[in-house]
Amino acid sequence: MPRSLGELEDAVMTRVWEWNRPVTVREVLEDLRKERPIAYTTVMTVLDKLHRKGWVRRERDGRAYRYEAVSTRAAYAAALMNDAWSRSDNPAAALVAFFGMMSPAQTEALRDALRVVDVGGAGGAAGPDGGAANVGGTRR
Repeated sequence: MPRSLGELEDAVMTRVWEWNRPVTVREVLEDLRKERPIAYTTVMTVLDKLHRKGWVRRERDGRAYRYEAVSTRAAYAAALMNDAWSRSDNPAAALVAFFGMMSPAQTEALRDALRVVDVGGAGGAAGPDGGAANVGGTRR
């Protein structure tokens, strides 16, 4: 299971996920500098480490690399939740406690997700109109 990203790794991956395209160290650097002072070599090192850990793939572009996410932020979050849940000695109690922490918006998103996966039913992941399902505002 994935290890939680560090603070700087998460800041870098957030940009890679949000931009949803191959990015350069320079692009990430310029955006991060809007929030904090940071060196080019620091961003380059973080992206290299993320590449070695399997979070991003890279392709040479001249003398530099372009980096692209291997999976989505949603897949990362799901893997973290699954890992935490699987480590519990009482998974049902862990879920009850987790549900108790949810905001009304999160509870509604959970209901939408359960309708999409049709827990306990025989249907697929089609939405109510028979087309792609809409979870959290994103058509699938």
